[in-house]
Amino acid sequence: MAINIPSITDFWSDLIDRLHGPFAFRFLLQPVMAALYAIRDGVRDAHEGKPAYFWSILSKPERRAYLIEGLHHVLRVIILGVVMDVIYQVIVFKTIHPLQLVVIVLGLAFVPYVVLRGPINRIARRWIASHPRKKAA
Repeated sequence: MAINIPSITDFWSDLIDRLHGPFAFRFLLQPVMAALYAIRDGVRDAHEGKPAYFWSILSKPERRAYLIEGLHHVLRVIILGVVMDVIYQVIVFKTIHPLQLVVIVLGLAFVPYVVLRGPINRIARRWIASHPRKKAA
């Protein structure tokens, strides 16, 4: 098994062809799994009073810590994506394209997590504020 670096044209063509090839279900599975983790973590952030995740990555000096935390939270989805994409590449290309692997895995797993966690935090914060818990007598 060899590692191959395709041209830019081949790169984009191969990425688009994945939509119709084997393991096409992962284009739904991985973003859904990442969204579930984003919901869990966004609600937790709201309860803890943390700021929106993506905004924190962009504006806070400790952005590296935020990125590492997010990667840690979606690590299972990322690992699943790596395994599925390596299997796909071996079946279809008979070789591994590392750059395509990174683009697909991060695009399907980490990007949806980063994009959704902040809005979920805001929605949950509004929900919590409008539905206060009843205090025990």
